[in-house]
Amino acid sequence: MARLVTLLRDDAALQISDDGDGLPVVFQHGLGGGEAQVAQAFPADAGFRRITLECRGHGASGLGSSRPFSLSMFADDVLAAADRAGLDRFVAGGISMGAAIALHLACRQPDRVAGLLLVRPAWMFDSAPVNLRPITEVADLILDHGPDKARAIFAQSQTAARLRREAPDNLASLFGYFDRPGAAPFAQVLADIAADGPGVFESDAAALGIPTLVIGNAMDAVHPLAAAHTLAATIPGAAFAEITPKVLDSVRHFAELQAEITTFLHAHFNTRSLVPS
Repeated sequence: MARLVTLLRDDAALQISDDGDGLPVVFQHGLGGGEAQVAQAFPADAGFRRITLECRGHGASGLGSSRPFSLSMFADDVLAAADRAGLDRFVAGGISMGAAIALHLACRQPDRVAGLLLVRPAWMFDSAPVNLRPITEVADLILDHGPDKARAIFAQSQTAARLRREAPDNLASLFGYFDRPGAAPFAQVLADIAADGPGVFESDAAALGIPTLVIGNAMDAVHPLAAAHTLAATIPGAAFAEITPKVLDSVRHFAELQAEITTFLHAHFNTRSLVPS
């Protein structure tokens, strides 16, 4: 059972999940996700201590009053969660937005991050990448019309028609933004984060010298396989793994994801510490 801790940052009460024992891994969810998403993706009972902070507006964490939302704000919150957990060094990782946060921490806090797990990255180095435009479109519709009317408008859009053909799993996630509790205030999180970037340059990633695993899959318009390939090619010595798309076989997707993470961490670290294996 995960240990739950509340962290107060500014006026935002943020929830930390601290699960397992062993190699410390700070692993973050994607935009709109939370602890449940991470628990499905990250290997359990494999000799790892997994820390996840639910970012502002996600899961049980409050929005707070600080604006705009940004990846650097979320990364600062995650670093504070690592401090709260007593972690001097850790492996940083995450899914989509979580991967961008992990990359930011690795480049901006090199003394703290011992390894990287970048799963289905949506960002490389630029702000507002084109692949995130569907999220911006959804956010703008909700902010302008409210979630119910916005959902109906989006369902008839060219973007929805394209994703229905090319990436139905992405489309399902986008519809989830309309249906979530607090969809209207959360739309500002979507708008701000989709317009942001990880705050690092390609040269920063090229200077990294830590074990890195990049995982991608096809049939994903929001998390292009090309982005995963680019990051793996940029970070020296990074390992790359392509797994089954979730839309084709969800069970196989998560089994392969957990296996890749487990194999990588066991290959590069002692499971009781951050001493390289």
